[in-house]
Amino acid sequence: MKRVFVVDDERNIRELIRSYLEKEGYGVEVFANAAAAADAFAYQEPDAMILDIMMPGKMDGLELCKLIRQTSELPIVFVSAKDEAIDRILGLELGAYDYLSKPFSPRELVVRLKTIFKRMESSAVPKGRILYVQDLMINEAKREAKVGERILPLTNNEYLLLHFFALHPNISFSREHLIEQIWHYDHLGDTRMIDDLIKRIRKKMRTADAQAEIVTV
Repeated sequence: MKRVFVVDDERNIRELIRSYLEKEGYGVEVFANAAAAADAFAYQEPDAMILDIMMPGKMDGLELCKLIRQTSELPIVFVSAKDEAIDRILGLELGAYDYLSKPFSPRELVVRLKTIFKRMESSAVPKGRILYVQDLMINEAKREAKVGERILPLTNNEYLLLHFFALHPNISFSREHLIEQIWHYDHLGDTRMIDDLIKRIRKKMRTADAQAEIVTV
């Protein structure tokens, strides 16, 4: 049984998410603040975390995510009442696997979580291929992208998008198609996620003096 931490200061939301996840067979632990979740995480790491961004106290959701990313690639799905682009971008930069704005459908949250687990299971066995696009090299077994000897410090979502582009060089895709093919969602509600990811990947490739580039048409 997969274990999921639900961290939200709103009791009704915690219990609603708990109810839906338990119906799907997940083991669920709920926390009213980030500090309590951090203590539990230090004791035993769950399989995934549903994490509210805005919570009272010294540690909010973003700070907890930073703490977790020091030692773990645990799948984190952010939920937030704020639908500001800066919050979505910051969450993705910290390595969140997904981002949902409140109010959201609990069913959609469950579907997205299942999709994350499915994607992780399908990528758990190293394929061993090495992809080359000009001076960009992607090692699938290591889930690593390099330009020359310089490793690009990619988040999980950045790697997934760049890897998809490397598999399909010189082909144009719509944002909606990328979301469906890579993350297996019919939609994310906001295709600007793709623009955010491409912007950050380009910046990291420029820093590494890459000749390969992502072209928007």
